[in-house]
Amino acid sequence: MSWSIGKSIYRKEAFEKVTGAAKYTDDYSKKEMLHIKLVVSSHAHAKIKAIDTTKARQIPGVRAILLGQPFPLTGEEINDRPPIAFDKVRYHGEPVAAVIADDPVQAKKAAELIEVTYKVLPVVNSVKEALLPNAPLVHENLASYERIEHVYPEPNTNIADRTKIRKGNIEKGWKESETTVEANFSFGPSDHMAMETRCVTAEIRPDGVVVFSSATQSPYMIKKLLSSYFGLAEGKVIVNTPLVGGGYGGKVAVQLELIAYMATLAVGGRPVKILNTREEDMITSPVHIGLDATVKLGATKEGYLTAAEIMYMFDSGAYSDKGATISRAAAVTCTGPYHIENIWCDSICVYTNHPYATAYRGFSHSELLFAFERAMDILAKKLKIDPLELREKNAFLPGHTTPTQIRLNESTVGNLPECIEQLKQLMNWKEGQLIQVNERKVRAKGLSCIWKTSTIDSEASSGVILTFNADGSINILSGVVEIGTGTKTILAQLLAEKLKMDINKIHVKMEIDTQTTPEHWKTVASRGTFMAGRALLKAADDAISQLKDIASRVLICSPDDLEVGNEMVYVRDEPDTYINVKDVCLGYKYPNGYSIGGQIIGRGNYTLRHLTNLDHETGVGKPGPEYSVGAQGVEVEFDTRDFTYKIINAYSVLDIGKVLNHKGAHGQVMGAMSMGLNFGSSETFSFSNDGKVLNSRLRTYVPFRYGDHPNYVVHFLETPYVDGPYGARGVGEHGLIGMPAALANSLSVAANVDLNQLPITPELIWKEKKGME
Repeated sequence: MSWSIGKSIYRKEAFEKVTGAAKYTDDYSKKEMLHIKLVVSSHAHAKIKAIDTTKARQIPGVRAILLGQPFPLTGEEINDRPPIAFDKVRYHGEPVAAVIADDPVQAKKAAELIEVTYKVLPVVNSVKEALLPNAPLVHENLASYERIEHVYPEPNTNIADRTKIRKGNIEKGWKESETTVEANFSFGPSDHMAMETRCVTAEIRPDGVVVFSSATQSPYMIKKLLSSYFGLAEGKVIVNTPLVGGGYGGKVAVQLELIAYMATLAVGGRPVKILNTREEDMITSPVHIGLDATVKLGATKEGYLTAAEIMYMFDSGAYSDKGATISRAAAVTCTGPYHIENIWCDSICVYTNHPYATAYRGFSHSELLFAFERAMDILAKKLKIDPLELREKNAFLPGHTTPTQIRLNESTVGNLPECIEQLKQLMNWKEGQLIQVNERKVRAKGLSCIWKTSTIDSEASSGVILTFNADGSINILSGVVEIGTGTKTILAQLLAEKLKMDINKIHVKMEIDTQTTPEHWKTVASRGTFMAGRALLKAADDAISQLKDIASRVLICSPDDLEVGNEMVYVRDEPDTYINVKDVCLGYKYPNGYSIGGQIIGRGNYTLRHLTNLDHETGVGKPGPEYSVGAQGVEVEFDTRDFTYKIINAYSVLDIGKVLNHKGAHGQVMGAMSMGLNFGSSETFSFSNDGKVLNSRLRTYVPFRYGDHPNYVVHFLETPYVDGPYGARGVGEHGLIGMPAALANSLSVAANVDLNQLPITPELIWKEKKGME
């Protein structure tokens, strides 16, 4: 009997959220709190000639004004970014000053009075422009920046990093190829669109301790980086993170925290708050990365892939931040979930004068798979093979090796052929890809296959602490941030299953306090359930061992004879011989007054194992623990006269190892699918010729509205991942990954034209159709 695994348990924080009682970072304030307003650049690339703050300082309530300084330079892989621009600005919307005042109105008024004189510089407005031989350099001093070991900037260029994949013999692959296709693909930067904009508070206490509250996915990284940049003792940096109103990777970056620290330092440690407006959140803070790609595929006439030559050029914007990591992750899974013996891939992180990039849900996988899955459909068309059949023939199987030359097994890759077969049935694929509805409209179907691994730090770890209450109920402390994924409810389900107890007697602390909450590296990469889940099960084993130890002395037997369940510790073959957990969890007191044991505290931790860096020349290495696979599809109704379309159905078949919370997993996948369809159909920044973002507001940046959503069909396969908690794999990102490609493939069929650029709007389809004439 399952106590909680697979059941649709209500989220632990659900009542707070649906009643409006849940508190987020901006809901916390103090009477003496000051407010920060940023002054941002009106140019994408310009020298800062002068900044005049005279008028701003005359506004009542202004306490301080911060300007850029040459140091510290910040960045997780390359230290290339000043917290506030110094000497020159590199993107439209970059902070050039920060006003600290008594209230937000005063701060805004003063910020508007700061006068900045610029000398406009030539703008690098695309990846292609950045790679031209005489392109302006976004970073003239790239060679001098501090960096971590495994990142490879190319001085005197706009290339921040290059990852190479060299598997097999590409020349041999081309000789074996009877058919080849080659195409280019692209999309520009866009936004994460989290409901809650980024917000940070900071203060320096009289004892020198710096206390932050931040809407972040990485509170422990804030602590680490603040210590590194400003020479602070890590023990004197505390980061609190309450509930977070959506992250999607956008709240991984450490940006506003740096400005908040400098602001509180400038006003003698008083509490300060910085809250992004929607416009600031869209362009001043980091964005979703852009991509230009070239994919060349070779195959036999029967459709078996023989070679892949790929160039991924990621638009990291003005700074490398997570761009270098994203481009590396794309190289690791560069071919999608297909068996190819001969691979040549370069994946580069490119500087431009666009807002700089950070993580985005799926971390390079939806981006690269848009390009690769479109190329697969182009190949299928040339071979005159059904695109689903082409994917079946080349599906990655246990025993095959990845682009980084790691051999996977059933546990570490799952069952892609079965995902494809299930999708085939759900989409009624045998009906055909193109169905005439009437004189004007057609229905068209497209699909894509997906896979994903995580490429997080090899030393990334997660810790969990369990404490007991006098009634036998349990508290879970974990550093996983509740960003809307329901991970902390999953932890409660895992514990309920392990201890065979009522989940309502398990309490989970939602808020993070880095001083007292055990560390979880970052809440990213669909690793929360896996890493924290493993740590929790270890903590549960620790608690069980302690319960048995105390109970064995009361029940006068060996701890090996005991089991824990139903809130009791009992003799395995004599279950009527027991003691209640509540009577031993804080120690046991004999009738004569003697006491033994003491409060039980379960401790557990988990660190990813056997991960390696990639070889710089070949890409050989093991960057992630396991791969999750799936197949996704989209069905559209397309108007052949005006090129408008409606997405009718969207499908996901995902192998997630073990479904831990069915409705929770279903909801996560549906939400991710929606994001992927938005990315594919409408979301992008429009840039002027001089690099300015023209649509930094929700009136002009258009995601799905009510009524735009299709019918979502979600199906799960369960091939256990033996290292995962109860066999589970992560699922937080996977619903998004194949949606842009599946949408593009369906519309390419509908319009009978190759659509290799995102987002796919009626205007784009019209332009591509006219280009064919």
